[in-house]
Amino acid sequence: MLNINGITVRLGGRTILDRASATLPARSRVGLIGRNGAGKSTLMKVMIGQLEPDDGEIEMPRKTRIGYLKQEAPSGNSTPIETVLAADTERAALLAEAETCHDPDRVGELHDRLIAIDAYTAEARAARILVGLGFDEEMQGRPLDSYSGGWKMRVALAALLFSEPDLLLLDEPSNHLDLEATLWLENFLKAYPAMMVVISHERDLLNNVVDTILHLEGGKTTMYSGGYDSFERQRAERAAQLAAAKASQDAQRAKLQDYIARNSARASTAKQAQSRQKMLAKMQPIAAMAEDPSLSFDFPSPEELRPPLITLDMASVGYSEKPILQRLNLRLDPDDRIALLGRNGNGKTTLARLLAAQLTPMDGEMTSSGKMRVGYFTQYQVEELDTDDTPLEHMTRMMKGKTPGAVRAQLGRFGFSGDKATTKVGRLSGGERARLALALITRDAPHMLILDEPTNHLDVDAREALVQALNAYDGAVVIVSHDRHMIELTADRLVLVDAGTAKEYNGSMEDYISFVLSSDGAAGGGKSKANRKEERRAAAEAREKSVAIRKRAQEAEELVATLNAQRSAVDRAMFDPSSAEPVLRALGMSDLMKRRGEIEKKLEAAEAAWLEASEALEMVEA
Repeated sequence: MLNINGITVRLGGRTILDRASATLPARSRVGLIGRNGAGKSTLMKVMIGQLEPDDGEIEMPRKTRIGYLKQEAPSGNSTPIETVLAADTERAALLAEAETCHDPDRVGELHDRLIAIDAYTAEARAARILVGLGFDEEMQGRPLDSYSGGWKMRVALAALLFSEPDLLLLDEPSNHLDLEATLWLENFLKAYPAMMVVISHERDLLNNVVDTILHLEGGKTTMYSGGYDSFERQRAERAAQLAAAKASQDAQRAKLQDYIARNSARASTAKQAQSRQKMLAKMQPIAAMAEDPSLSFDFPSPEELRPPLITLDMASVGYSEKPILQRLNLRLDPDDRIALLGRNGNGKTTLARLLAAQLTPMDGEMTSSGKMRVGYFTQYQVEELDTDDTPLEHMTRMMKGKTPGAVRAQLGRFGFSGDKATTKVGRLSGGERARLALALITRDAPHMLILDEPTNHLDVDAREALVQALNAYDGAVVIVSHDRHMIELTADRLVLVDAGTAKEYNGSMEDYISFVLSSDGAAGGGKSKANRKEERRAAAEAREKSVAIRKRAQEAEELVATLNAQRSAVDRAMFDPSSAEPVLRALGMSDLMKRRGEIEKKLEAAEAAWLEASEALEMVEA
């Protein structure tokens, strides 16, 4: 059992948690939900002892092993499989002691304990978790530093799941996962044997995994039984009851005020009026459930274009001279709603970039309407927003030549009105920044929206608002998302990106989920300890022979970093000339855009060279 007793936390002069209390039963599976900024992560940090509350305490059984996914990704030369195995500290300590212990009695005790904790199947269990999160057998043996931050966070998640703590705390565990890995994680958590608290905005995960919802609002916590849909029903009923009670109280208040107004001046009724005045003063107002009027998405609809918008005929696309996807045959019409399915790394983003005309076909043909405008959303646009500027300043730059009224109207479509439009981006939440990025890419009423993981920073309410806006939008939509609730409600065509190409998936979303969960990738498996040691020894010998290739990969990686820095410098010159280098500050906007385009081309080539060198290194070390 875990008791949250009157927790109060104040940060920066603002009360985040206000005497929050709840009792979580043993082995309960709790979904901790609330709007962005409500204090969910703050409460979780109090649970792990990372944050000291101003008042109140957390009570739990002594020696409870708490597992929490840290924000820092693991790094170094260790492999994912080694990192995950090391997370079971007891197993690692027992094995280390067993190798040096000469006392037969102690050795017997060690092996008995190793058997009790299932230590000898640990490699197979660790491999299954890694496979479920997208690491095939070859990837499990590569150094951590060869992976991006998102993949490293998957390793951290795998290590946490493998350690099987008594209290599992997960803060947005699906943020770095694709749909397939999210499905696997959901399946894994269903069978998790101990207590867990999950912060998530994934409606399906909350419906299928948790049995209790802990809702955080206004610094207070309220518990609801069941999953997210059950919570919504109960909360709607509670809202209706509050609304009825408030209406009744408002009527009673109006009646009292009317009596007081009519009878205060008359001597015969003055005492009764005073009595009613006291009654009115003691009446505690019933507050209706708070709604956020700024939570909105409203995509401007474009003028009509004749179909098709885009046609791909045996097209190939990739980077440098290496195609990632080939034999692409696809037609997109103005009323299409397409979801791209497939694991991360299969080429979904590459296809999205091709459709957005950021890449050109290497082979085959791609034809598109000359008048078509495309709005392309990616996470890097959210990350590259200038934190010192306001939404109004961002939109004014992007809508150069438009009237202030038109600029304000576009911001208002996405909830940035009044003071919100002039708030520094650095003070906006992640969800608000995502809304601003969507507002920017739709400023010219595009005929097609291409959205690559648009929900990562959005809470459940914001995701529902986005779904409604997409369904009201008159243009075509191409979406990449691990939120299957969004896919099911917005997409009517599924395209599977796999095996170097993209093809229509003829089944339903339910069919695809069944396919993913029943495939070998969901089951996983691992080789024997002896075989894996032999493989690692052979890989180590091969790495000794690959110095030249490794150097080439390192040089390419350094060039990528240099070009990224140059691109950022140009961006600063474009958006904030006063902070730019003198050489860039002297250039006009057209020259800066031209230079940025040149840097982008060099960056694509450098990334392709890095990828080629990395793959060559993998082949040598295989």
